[in-house]
Amino acid sequence: MTEPRPTTSAAGAATPADEPYEKRWLALGVIAMTVLLVILDATIVNIALPAVTEDLGISAASQQWIVTAYTLTFGGFLLLGGRIADFWGRKRTYLVGAGGFAFASALGGVAQNEAMLFGARALQGVFGALLAPASLALLTVLFTDPKERAKAFGVYGAIAGGGSAVGLLLGGVLTEYADWRWCFWVNLPVALLAIALAIPIVPESKAPGDTKYDIPGAVLITLGLASIVYGFTRVAEASQTNAAETAAANAESAAQGNPTLLTPDSGWTDGLAWVFIVVGLVLVALFVLLEMRTRNPLLPMRIVLDRNRGGAYLTSTLVGAGLIGAFFFLSLYFQQVLGYEPIEAGFASLPTTLGVFISAGAASALVPRVGPKPLMVLGGLLAASGLFTLSFVGLDTSFWALPFPGQLLLGLGLGFTFVPLSNLALVGAGQHDAGAASAMLNATQQVGASIGTAVLASLSVAAISAYTADALTSGANPQDPSVGLTAQVEGYTTAFTWAAALLVLGALVAGLLIKATKEDLPAEGDAVVHVG
Repeated sequence: MTEPRPTTSAAGAATPADEPYEKRWLALGVIAMTVLLVILDATIVNIALPAVTEDLGISAASQQWIVTAYTLTFGGFLLLGGRIADFWGRKRTYLVGAGGFAFASALGGVAQNEAMLFGARALQGVFGALLAPASLALLTVLFTDPKERAKAFGVYGAIAGGGSAVGLLLGGVLTEYADWRWCFWVNLPVALLAIALAIPIVPESKAPGDTKYDIPGAVLITLGLASIVYGFTRVAEASQTNAAETAAANAESAAQGNPTLLTPDSGWTDGLAWVFIVVGLVLVALFVLLEMRTRNPLLPMRIVLDRNRGGAYLTSTLVGAGLIGAFFFLSLYFQQVLGYEPIEAGFASLPTTLGVFISAGAASALVPRVGPKPLMVLGGLLAASGLFTLSFVGLDTSFWALPFPGQLLLGLGLGFTFVPLSNLALVGAGQHDAGAASAMLNATQQVGASIGTAVLASLSVAAISAYTADALTSGANPQDPSVGLTAQVEGYTTAFTWAAALLVLGALVAGLLIKATKEDLPAEGDAVVHVG
């Protein structure tokens, strides 16, 4: 069987061949490799943070920039990256994104000081913002049959839902048995292999018609999203810093027999954080007004205002906000309360990945039969029940009693959520807007994660402080380590409870807003595929 060749219309635009692209499943495997890289990098460095900061002499005040530098540029440049993929070529953007990501990873691995490391992380975010939407857009145009597309998005859903847990495991293994620098260098062989395979296997595709860039819109939304992400990041950091300082002050005060206890300031009192959040919201509002008036919008409002896609994006934001409560706080629980080593904490996070792999496979078969809505509602409720189960953990809880079943339920729910969510958010976007629609999905998850981190961290810190104050007031020995550990558990379980509430809210949004049925997931017959 020969490869299908594109035909050319009278207008000169390439039109899709009558048959599906022959190497589409090989292309899926190549794309999946780099999608996993982007997902992993959000968590793989987290476990290595203590080793990185000690080796490079990074201060506690600057440490958060190892994570923030990546999330800021990744979240800020996503929508522009999606439009570049549409207009410049999705394969070309994919290759540049993968190559740039490999270069930035190599730079991070040889970093000699904090400035070099922060710069490398920022570069990773920029190239990740090219790579992520280009990858998802390529899947959209490669798989036009509803059943095949559901299977392809099943792979994507498994990576999106389980990749973070795999990142924690890989980070723990590399930090403990190799060196923290391998958390960066491990990206190189994967990215370079993906590039070598993508050149002959992945076909080129791009948007037809008018492809002029909306430069003012790109500036507004990039600055707006970056400002929002940074503002909420400051809230989370301020909450944690204030709580740690207040706890230390209270312990010292109690040891000296002083009954006066301090309560920490909430991270929400950080005035500069509110400046960034408000400025970001204003810039996003100006962006929306501009997009409604410009001839060549960066993000056509029809993508967002469609009821089903809009519902999918809102659900994605809530799931992103709630999901951070699982991996961030669960990792802290395993290491700081149960005393697990980094590698043990990584292995302990794998039940989530197992659940995702099971349900993503099932969801890919069920989406064409039952449609996206029932699975998204079921997935949200299952994931919420998993987080709610985790809210009952204690100082000496057996791993198999609560963390294992809780994570397994969480993973099952995420698989049932991400597969139809990814499918629905992109179906019907059209050949011109596949990159923009996929970038919007990535952006909602990123913004949701930053908001969720801030909200859940502040709630957790408040619970820790309240418990500590009550315990010391009741005469507890401030030198007793169980007091501090119990307070931490109180904070983590509070975060799990509220994260579960966010996922229930996501399920409700999916149930109320999304009306699409299996008949509304047609083949994208107008997808443009150049075989090159």
